[in-house]
This record gives sequence, structure tokens and C-alpha cells, in this order.
Amino acid sequence: MSQTNRRQFLKHSLASASGISLAQMFSCFGFAAQKNQARIDSSLQPVTDDFTGLPLLKLPEGFTYRSFGWTGEKMSDGIKTPGAHDGMAVVKEDESTITLIRNHELSYSGKAFGNPEYAYDAQGPAGCTTLVVDRKSGELLKSYVSLSGTSRNCAGGPTPWGTWLTCEETISSPQDLFVAPRINTFQQTHGWVFEANPDQNSRPEPIKDMGCFWHEAVAVDAKTGIVYLTEDRKTGGFYRYLPSTPGKLAEGGELQMLSLTAHPDFDANQVDGQIFDTSWVTIDKPHQGHSPGTRDTLGVYKQGTAQKAVTFDRVEGCFIQERAVYFSCTEGGREGCGQIWRYLPDEEQLELVYESKDPKILNMPDNIAVHPNGAVAICEDSNAKLQRMHFLTKQGQLKRFADNNMILNGEHMGLKKDYRKQEWAGATFSADGQIMFVNIQTPGVTFAIRGPWQDWLNSVS
Repeated sequence: MSQTNRRQFLKHSLASASGISLAQMFSCFGFAAQKNQARIDSSLQPVTDDFTGLPLLKLPEGFTYRSFGWTGEKMSDGIKTPGAHDGMAVVKEDESTITLIRNHELSYSGKAFGNPEYAYDAQGPAGCTTLVVDRKSGELLKSYVSLSGTSRNCAGGPTPWGTWLTCEETISSPQDLFVAPRINTFQQTHGWVFEANPDQNSRPEPIKDMGCFWHEAVAVDAKTGIVYLTEDRKTGGFYRYLPSTPGKLAEGGELQMLSLTAHPDFDANQVDGQIFDTSWVTIDKPHQGHSPGTRDTLGVYKQGTAQKAVTFDRVEGCFIQERAVYFSCTEGGREGCGQIWRYLPDEEQLELVYESKDPKILNMPDNIAVHPNGAVAICEDSNAKLQRMHFLTKQGQLKRFADNNMILNGEHMGLKKDYRKQEWAGATFSADGQIMFVNIQTPGVTFAIRGPWQDWLNSVS
């Protein structure tokens, strides 16, 4: 992170937010969704990839895309592109290029990719890669390792000062026993958040005060410097990290978990549009990954629930825009099909924006992002044979945007398999909203999608 970016961030954090808040923009958002659970099915058609010439995606009329960054392709630093593409974000832009950082959710232990000198754990197989893309063509200009030696890096989030926070969705240590035939070769503990520099590969250090738990995603409030965090498990919490110095996360801070003290019998299965007053409880021992005397991986979570903190069902995607923090619960709701919540820090309130009542409409939302016009992009990760992407518009309409159409028969890199059941991940937008970047986790590929975004998002049929 440059000192210029840090000064700009600190200056911004002292200024008041301006413009219309999402609370005003979306005043009827949840209620509109509740009245009409039906999804608007766009007329999706197979569209040919500008790079491979294959119909890998189904998209609405007028949209085009280019694939890049496939697993196994040699990067600019000579390393083969790792697999398991997951969370991702645009971290830097100029007139000609867009820079992304992408997670690779490789699990268990195994040799770290990239230069071993910079690996956090020589036996951590996961990490991040940086990709620099031509803004006009979508062509990949260069790519390289930006963080390595971690485990199961699922999602994360960009910072206002241009770095990427990457999250380990695991709690592991050299003392753990893996189920045979796997052998634990870890040399370091895992279950942390790390900060990745997009410009170079450097040895990462865990930000331990952010807690040791099954991390999924984060969102950083540019006004306050507060970091919001999600926990992907059936007993999941929604957290915030109060850094001692905004913009300098590694210097330490305080971890807290969301609570609804006025609603001791709170059930996360609620009605769309319902609003709750919120408060926070402090996690005194954020480094405690397990409850004392156990290996339960619930050490942080149970500290929170002992103080009446709220339990959600698999808290995954997280994104902040215009002072509203959105997060998804992949298996939340009465039908277990998923929910979208939003937390309003200025009002200290929590609202259920949308709950799916039918897997045919929305099935297990995972990564999310917010388009500059306010619509929420939703990546599905379910057990269905076909994985889809949707948008929840400002009008409260759920619109199906894309289908995974990847059936390969050796035409590219010798891949032969039906990949349509593989999850979408890492949706992120250019600042002008003209390009969406998104991954299909397996076989591991990134797409740059362009088209008539404003017209499509604002249309009602």
C-alpha cells in the first residue's frame, strides 16, 4: 500500500459520507421482494467466449465475455496458475488497465506455490494471484503470485487503500490429525485473515486480532475503517473488527460479534423487510480457535453466543456500499435456500432483504457484490446440476443473469468434463460498472463480462 493511498483513506475516514444512503434508496426493497417471490427469468442464450471460441456461459442478449487465467496456464512469473478460483476483487484501476486479486481455495496441507521464501507456511497450498487486464479488450496482460502458504482461502474483501484481505475458511495446526489417507504437514497455524499487496509477492503475516475461526468474507467501511467479517458454518456469526488505527489493521484491534439484546428469542428465519435493532459483544480471546479443552473450532463463536450474540446459517458473502453492509446466509431461511441481509451501521439496525422460499428461484447464495447502481450480484453454490448467477435489483426483483454452460470435450487445455454444477465465485465490478469479473471455481477460470448493464438491471421484464 502506498503512503499516498493511506493518506487519502485516513482523510476520507474523517469526512462525512455524502449522497443518498441505501436506506433511502431501498426503502421498499425487502417488501417488494416479499410480495413477489417469482424470479424474472431473462432469456438466456449460449454466448461464445472471445478467447476460446466456446459457449461457456449463457447470458442475456447483448452481453459478451472473455475468459482468462485458467488453471494450469503459466503466469508472468513462470508459475502455473493455481486452481480452485474463489473470492476476488478489483483493487486498482487506471485508464488502460484493471488489477484484480483472486483467491485460490486449495485445502488441507501441501506444497506452497510460488517462491517458498515468501510463503507463510511451506506446506500451505492456497493463496492469491494478481491479474492485470486490459480495460478495453479484457485480455490478460500479466499475472503473478501475490500471497502463498495459506490454506482454504475462500473469499475476502478489498480495502479502501488498495490491498486485499484474504480469509482462511479453516482452523488447522500442525497438531491436527487428518482423515486418512491425508497427512498433515502444516508448519504454521491456520484460521486467519491476511493482507495481500497486489503489486508484489511478499511474506504474509496473519492479522490475529481479527480472530481464529472459519472465515469467509470481509467488507471494510471506508468512513470508519471498521472491518466486517463473516463465518461460514451452520453455527455462523457476523463480526466486526475495530482497528486501533484505521488503515493499519496489523497493529491490532478489537473483535466483536453481532447481538440483538432486545430480541433474546431471535430466530434468523424471519419475514422479508423485518428490521431489528442491533448491538455488539466483545470477543475477549479472538486468538482462541477452540473452546478450552476441545478441538471444536468454535472458540470464538461460543465466546459470542455466551453473551447472547446471534447465530446465522452459513454466513458467506459480504459487501459494503453507501454505508450498508450486505451479507448472505447460504442455507438460511425456513426452506434452507438462502437469505440476503443488510446491516446499517449508522442506524445500528439489521434487515432481512430477501429469503428464498424455493430452490428453483434462488438456491444457496454464496459470494455477493453490489453493482454501482445498487443491484446485488449473487453467486450460487448449491448441490444442483446447474449453477446460476442472479441480481437482486433496487426494485426488489430477483433476475437470473447467467448459467454455467461449461461442457468441455478436450477443445481447451485437454479438459473433458461437464462443469455446469461447479460454483460461481468472486463477482466484482469495475468502478464504472461496465465490466463484471467472476470465476467458475472448477476447472478454474475467470471471465470479464460486458454488456448493457444499466438497461438490463433497470428493466422490469
